[in-house]
Amino acid sequence: MLSKNQLGFLYMFLSVCAFSIMDLIVKWSENYPLGQVLFFRGFFGLLFYFFIIPKERFRNFYYTKRLGLHFLRCIFGLIALLSIFIALRNLPLATVVSISFAAPIFTTFFSIFFLSEKVGIFRWLAVLIGFFGIIIITEPGFSSLNIYYIYPIIFCLGLSYVAIAIRQLSTTEPVWLISLNFSAAIMFASFFSIPFGWIMPDIIDLILLSLIGVFGGVANLWLSQSYKFSEVSLVTPLKYLALIFAIIFGFLIWDEVPTYKTLFGALLVIFSSVIIFRREIILKKQVSVQRHE
Repeated sequence: MLSKNQLGFLYMFLSVCAFSIMDLIVKWSENYPLGQVLFFRGFFGLLFYFFIIPKERFRNFYYTKRLGLHFLRCIFGLIALLSIFIALRNLPLATVVSISFAAPIFTTFFSIFFLSEKVGIFRWLAVLIGFFGIIIITEPGFSSLNIYYIYPIIFCLGLSYVAIAIRQLSTTEPVWLISLNFSAAIMFASFFSIPFGWIMPDIIDLILLSLIGVFGGVANLWLSQSYKFSEVSLVTPLKYLALIFAIIFGFLIWDEVPTYKTLFGALLVIFSSVIIFRREIILKKQVSVQRHE
């Protein structure tokens, strides 16, 4: 019988694996229109949340008193999701994952304005280290005018506001409703892309596209379960396994070899986010930032 901490580790590991596989399939799906991929992410991700809605909320599961904040959370979440999908299709897998670790850096910055939090010298130092790491990773892209390097940064910006919004929503709203609304928003937004073309997939591609939503949905459920069973401070470092998976998958499937600059920049970004994480644990703040919700 596993202890609570062991269960927490298991769920976090499964969550990281699921997100990594989802990223892998999104990168593979470059021949399909982006809106079509969004539909599969939203529709099949949406299905999972209906299994965890409390019985007493089936009739009014959609009810909320904070519709405006839900709307903003969905808009910024969609911006983040679109950006990470575009980045995955056009940049090395390890590069995208490395930059995505910078989300806590931007969350710290935004918390000053949206939550009126005071940020001390250690977290400011961490923010500067993280930005320096991003510059090191993206320098080759900016020097060669590769616009796609901006998309994982946009992802971090969008996800940072999402983290702020979730922090505010979670004081009154159940987690399943926040996630369900976002999956519904993804599916609804994908319909506007129909005029730009959809491709009828064969059976194998249909299964793979569906797995984008399946893995995206279960990844967030497992992430929530991980935080439920174990201390956030114990399980969160496991998320950096995603970089190892990205390096392995990128090399085996696309012959992508990360540069020394990418690896060094990734270490700086990870180091800065760990500093922020540890300081916020000391200050007893909620620091869990879920990737796509």
